[in-house]
Amino acid sequence: MLDKNGIAKRIAKEVQDGYYVNLGIGIPTLVANYVRDDIEVEFQSENGVLGMGPFPFEGEEDADIINAGKQTITTLPGASFFDSAMSFGMIRGQHVDLTILGAMEVSENGDIANWKIPGKMVKGMGGAMDLVASAENIIVAMMHTNRAGASKLLKTCSLPLTGVGCVKKIVTNMAVIEVTPKGFKLLERAPGVSVEAIKDATEGELIVEGDIPEMKL
Repeated sequence: MLDKNGIAKRIAKEVQDGYYVNLGIGIPTLVANYVRDDIEVEFQSENGVLGMGPFPFEGEEDADIINAGKQTITTLPGASFFDSAMSFGMIRGQHVDLTILGAMEVSENGDIANWKIPGKMVKGMGGAMDLVASAENIIVAMMHTNRAGASKLLKTCSLPLTGVGCVKKIVTNMAVIEVTPKGFKLLERAPGVSVEAIKDATEGELIVEGDIPEMKL
């Protein structure tokens, strides 16, 4: 089974040369640490940064350079800083090739809920609303089950939705799953995780065809 860094490492394999990529809060922010050195990628943060690099080493942080989750980041040569209007113009104008988000729940038809937990005070949906409405390619990084052991890959989301039918692929600590018109399709399984264990942890319809390979990180 993968940890958060393992999930990020697997998602980094989906990033292609020349991509503009938006990284959401949480696990997605780790993806920048694992992108191949032989490709050029521009990471965008909705608070107005283009050209993010890996996280800084301890003691080298600059409190003025942060991502949308208020974490300190590094920037690569040629990076630029701009206001929210420019940032969301880029997002709404579909100039981002890949969006990587965390989620609390994903349904088998690609709905995503990632902004509100009942009983918790929240400030609002934030930029996720624009990202899921505008992005053509959305990958979700999440744990397969919640802390109580219940599935987060559901037939229907129980939490308030962020977007409808927008998720294309999910990478969890157990599996790589594609969202298809017929439901979740299992593509890869995490090292040491059986197909049966993934089935048991998935509430939504899970399509399994042939031998499912282990992930290569």
